[in-house]
Amino acid sequence: MSLTVDDFDYELPSRLIAQAPLAERSASRLLVVGRTLDDCHFADLPTFVRPNDLLVFNDTRVLHARLPGVKASGGVLEVLLERPLGPHEALAQIRASRSPSIGATLRLANAFDVTVLGRTGEFFHLKFPPDADLLALIERHGRLPLPPYIRRAAADADENRYQTIYARDPGSVAAPTAGLHFDQATLDALTGRGAKLAWLTLHVGAGTFQPVRVHNLAEHRMHRERYLIPPATVEAVASARASGGRVIAIGTTSLRALEAAAQGGELVAGEGETGIFILPGFRFRVADALLTNFHLPRSTLLMLASAFAGTQTLRRAYAHAIARGYRFFSYGDAMLLTRDGEAPHDAV
Repeated sequence: MSLTVDDFDYELPSRLIAQAPLAERSASRLLVVGRTLDDCHFADLPTFVRPNDLLVFNDTRVLHARLPGVKASGGVLEVLLERPLGPHEALAQIRASRSPSIGATLRLANAFDVTVLGRTGEFFHLKFPPDADLLALIERHGRLPLPPYIRRAAADADENRYQTIYARDPGSVAAPTAGLHFDQATLDALTGRGAKLAWLTLHVGAGTFQPVRVHNLAEHRMHRERYLIPPATVEAVASARASGGRVIAIGTTSLRALEAAAQGGELVAGEGETGIFILPGFRFRVADALLTNFHLPRSTLLMLASAFAGTQTLRRAYAHAIARGYRFFSYGDAMLLTRDGEAPHDAV
């Protein structure tokens, strides 16, 4: 029987959707999912890590990708950048009462003009001023694109807290949220346990917020995202394997990049784009454990987590988290998942 979007639905009280971060990054809760469900604190994460385990982080940095604007007619709109296409062009979503036509000029942030060059699926192809760098313009005039389920505008505190402490490479329109829990003390505690850290980049696109619009999941096509796997990360994965360590993906974005780069059978370094759609039955080649937040009902990220931990295991974990008042989504709590029902405690 084909999987449908209804197979990944659940009821979530709106009061559990975190609207702001906690005072301290590592103060969130951690649900450790194995043969049992254990309620822990995120600061406990190092106790579930072995010497020679490798944690792989996504070092993307979130752009100021949300820009208010107006048409020449005076109609208001909002642009959400999807991805840059070089120094002066980009794909973007546009929210307006009526979509702008090809060739239209839009005034953004009351600061500069862009031209609509065309459409690529649901995205608009925009040309930015040739005398200024696109990234510099949006960083100066745009706002952080908090997810739509956070019912407030981005505040000054979000400039820090909606970025990981290791964010380096600008290009995302959403944070790799599993990484938001890490502070320097936690990273130091992990390496103090003998674990290793490695890095990759996957730039999260605006499509991550798009709902699955088909019933039969065999018909769904994922949005594509750019990634980079450095040679040092491939070497670190090989070293972890050789020393008996596990590869722990920090977030679904890290996992997607690793698995996309290993579809030929072995993990390879390099740049690429991926539209990989991970459903139950997927053969994982790299990741042994996954640290992730709690995801929206009927979302592709929930499908990925179900594929990794097992659908019934994940349903049980979500029911547990809801019953115990865990905080959900980007600023919410975290969970540690392993494959094949391994108990993380067995690995201490």
